[in-house]
Amino acid sequence: MKVFITGISGFIGQYLSTRLQDNGYTVYGLYQTEETKDKNNIPEENKFVADLMDKDKIEAIISEVKPDFVIHLAAKTEVALSFDNYIEVSQVNYVGTVILAEANRKLNPNLKLFLMASTMETYGHQDKLDGAFTELTEQKPMAPYAVAKLAAEKYLKYMRFAYSFPATMIRQTNAYGRTDNDFFVVERIITQMLSGNVCNLGEPKPIRNFLYIDDLIDLYMAVLTNVDKAKDEIFVTGPDNALTIEELANEIKSILKWDGTINWHTIPQRPGEIFYLNSNPAKAQKVLGWKPKVFLHDGLKKTIKIWETNNEPTTSPAV
Repeated sequence: MKVFITGISGFIGQYLSTRLQDNGYTVYGLYQTEETKDKNNIPEENKFVADLMDKDKIEAIISEVKPDFVIHLAAKTEVALSFDNYIEVSQVNYVGTVILAEANRKLNPNLKLFLMASTMETYGHQDKLDGAFTELTEQKPMAPYAVAKLAAEKYLKYMRFAYSFPATMIRQTNAYGRTDNDFFVVERIITQMLSGNVCNLGEPKPIRNFLYIDDLIDLYMAVLTNVDKAKDEIFVTGPDNALTIEELANEIKSILKWDGTINWHTIPQRPGEIFYLNSNPAKAQKVLGWKPKVFLHDGLKKTIKIWETNNEPTTSPAV
């Protein structure tokens, strides 16, 4: 089976490409630049460099590869930066998805599943908190990043209705376990505490849930090995383990036995700050037999170990 991954040089793509190859899949990848091609151990002839917005080039690649599965991870993922970078975020996250999906609809007769990484951010601000979100919770995106992701979801739903296009979406929560990027909150806290006695953070009160990367990769594999069950479905990831950013920082502080100072409110609050995001993975467990296995404490210890031994962070995620 051939799997084509966009954003393969990014955080999820690196882990996923390795797991897929270990399980006998032939992996092809789309890279944004030549410089990112060394991020994955896949055959050189399976690596393609193209801008997701280059319709002609994307169509040529899909026509050549004709993959059985497309896993669409490529995106501008930095939510806080999307408020200023709204045009590029909207183009890449929405229009780029449209270009890729339509290329497969028109040119790929082998396609069994188009699997897109969406986001919990599409739930946005909820007026009433009734516990963890499910796939049926109303979406109220409150950031350019989230609006573009919801628009991409809507387009894929239209394609399913009009053309029976086989699409599945995973509304991911905050994944962690990065090895080379400290932009996101778990890694940002860990790297600051490891490198000094001061940790500068933003808002302490937003509530989030966190999923270790191994569990997320397990979910992608569960989708690919249960295509008939997963096709045309949407899954949230969980786990239902929400805590405040302050509680997260204190948990990491405790594991590290760190006695430094946390300076809150040193990062500007994003416009329309979302104070609650949490998700219930019951549907994924019922349909796919998947549920998160790594407890937050254990996942944080694994991530800390990574950063105690790895190289300097890049501070900018690959796409």
